[in-house]
Amino acid sequence: MQIIITEEYPKMSLQAARFIAKKILAKPNLVLALPTGNTPLGLYRELVRMFKEGLIDFSKVTVFNLDEYLGLPPQHPQSFRSYMHKHFWDHVNLRPESCYIP
Repeated sequence: MQIIITEEYPKMSLQAARFIAKKILAKPNLVLALPTGNTPLGLYRELVRMFKEGLIDFSKVTVFNLDEYLGLPPQHPQSFRSYMHKHFWDHVNLRPESCYIP
């Protein structure tokens, strides 16, 4: 495991996004496990920015989210699925059939 220490949240988000982007460039069909919450929001903003600038392509990437609320409908605004759509999935070219949430 690689541990990277930065002084500021924006730098950490950018470093993490660059790390993921390099992995996707090296292996376009990469499989990612993604978290929710406040901590990864900067990461998702950076990945979306990179996508919009044409630096990264998510069309062959598969993503698995780590958790979901039991019994909460997927379209509920507090579901993790809604969170991922709002902050990441709807802004990049991930294929819907390549996005998995428990």
